[in-house]
Amino acid sequence: MPWEEIIKLRQLVADDVDAVKKERRRGGQELEERHLAEVTRSCVRNRVAEWATRWVLSHPPLSDAELDRVRTEVFNLIHLAGEMQQVLDRPEVEDVLIDGEWMCIDSHGRPQEWVRSPFSSRRQAIEWVNQMASSSGHGERLLSYTTGAVDFELPDGSRVAATVLTQRVTIAIRRHTLERATLAELHQRGMVDSVLASFLSCAVKAGLSILIAGNMATGKTTLMRALGREIPAHERVATLESDRELNLDGPETPAHVLAFQAREGNGERDASGRAIGEITLSDLVRISLRYKATRVMVGEVRGDEAVAMLEAMVGAGVGGMCTVHSKVPETVIERLIVPLARAGLSGDAATRLIAAAVDLIVYVDKIDETHIGGRVHRHVTHVWETAGRGDGGGVALSKIFGPYEDPDGLVLEERAVPTGTPVSERRMRHLERHGFDRRWLAQFKGRGDWPPLQLVGRKGAAA
Repeated sequence: MPWEEIIKLRQLVADDVDAVKKERRRGGQELEERHLAEVTRSCVRNRVAEWATRWVLSHPPLSDAELDRVRTEVFNLIHLAGEMQQVLDRPEVEDVLIDGEWMCIDSHGRPQEWVRSPFSSRRQAIEWVNQMASSSGHGERLLSYTTGAVDFELPDGSRVAATVLTQRVTIAIRRHTLERATLAELHQRGMVDSVLASFLSCAVKAGLSILIAGNMATGKTTLMRALGREIPAHERVATLESDRELNLDGPETPAHVLAFQAREGNGERDASGRAIGEITLSDLVRISLRYKATRVMVGEVRGDEAVAMLEAMVGAGVGGMCTVHSKVPETVIERLIVPLARAGLSGDAATRLIAAAVDLIVYVDKIDETHIGGRVHRHVTHVWETAGRGDGGGVALSKIFGPYEDPDGLVLEERAVPTGTPVSERRMRHLERHGFDRRWLAQFKGRGDWPPLQLVGRKGAAA
């Protein structure tokens, strides 16, 4: 089926759906989201039937299966993700990368797949991107050789980044397969054990400020989202993001959530050089406090918002959570100092602010065995408590959970287990008030409560 015909049908159906919406508004009603798919399907059936009648005048008639495919493609292009919907319908799919005529699929619990792209041409790929971007409410920015790249969200919440700055059209789709995951579900998936789950849950309920760090695609946002659902129902939470990923403002979250999103400027700049209309994450930190938020959650700290957020934790007394990118556990503090220094703070001022604002640092890592027929294992490896300033002027840290090593330094358990280091008495009392038993840190010292880690590479080494 020529792609051009699908595009024409898509536009006709979109116009029909808009006409239905306008008719409802004239009658004082709105077309509810739950009825939108039904109306769209009805319009698709009518338009495809008309089109098929004309098609047979100059082409062989289509079979019932072929007509079903046309209807599905038109519907998916309007209401879902078009040609990509068949891939995204697979619940285990986590990430998709399209590079020209090839597509790489990363799935939970499965080896990486390389298959043919669903797009038959460069033009079709770009048209799909722009159709989806236009439908996303993303704005007027579309993919072209002038813009170079574009980012937007699919109807299911998946994030799309597309570019023509590469030799071939490149499209990356990142799915939030664990968008509604709770801490209990992350325990079942092996990201935390029962001791760590209880510790983190009680830390959130106690109002401790938590920094979640890790490398790319280790599950930082997934963990923070689950911790956000541990915030008590009587609190108000402000989530601040450049791109919507947390999605905590739904019925699954007990707390009252205000979901703020940063906004790009319109391209023009004022006398200070700032883009007109721009709302930054730093602006949102200050704005959110006007709504009496008791917690502030920032999707990822990369710029000036780090100062505003940490100052809010100290001065306004709000609890906070954020993520920061760090390749290895040892560089977490340095990675947070970078945006603080960029905002004008000295090294001494930055470390003082971090020590005063952050209570716990959680590090998440992964073991990727997809290249040898295994899967990706994501888990927490470290939890540190901040302990003021160290002798050298840096942030002093106490490792409460960490990998277990034998006396010779051989790592016997790479996931986080209690180290035996006690939590400060002040914070421990807060944890105990919310149900944590301090005896667990001694009882599970050096072993935790993890199930065996099933690694393909380890089996091969044993063989």
